[in-house]
Amino acid sequence: MRRIRIYTEATGFVDAVLLPDENPRTVEKILEVLPLVSTAYRWGGEIFFEVPVYVEKENPREVVERGDVAYWDTGHSLCIFFGPTPASLGDEIRAVEPVNVIGKVLGDPHIFEKIRDGDKIRVEKVG
Repeated sequence: MRRIRIYTEATGFVDAVLLPDENPRTVEKILEVLPLVSTAYRWGGEIFFEVPVYVEKENPREVVERGDVAYWDTGHSLCIFFGPTPASLGDEIRAVEPVNVIGKVLGDPHIFEKIRDGDKIRVEKVG
């Protein structure tokens, strides 16, 4: 399985496994631009950060799972979900609009609660 590694000063290194079966075009486009550095922002139980990728919705989902890594086409951003967002109903985890899920965080995704608006975030390929 292919992996990516996410780094911030607040979290240290966090790996995620890629899930190319669900959104293969999106996964390939993300891999093409790695490594990258961006600026992270919080939206409830989600962090998101802009990436230089432009790909349309592939197999989008609005309700996602804790630890999902997804691409949001409207914001040209990667999103990492670790809890309910302002759009959530009850305990679900809901994106602002449908996103292409591309991966899953390995380990406890709650570590991303440490990230604050404006933190630098780096994403790179593993292996």
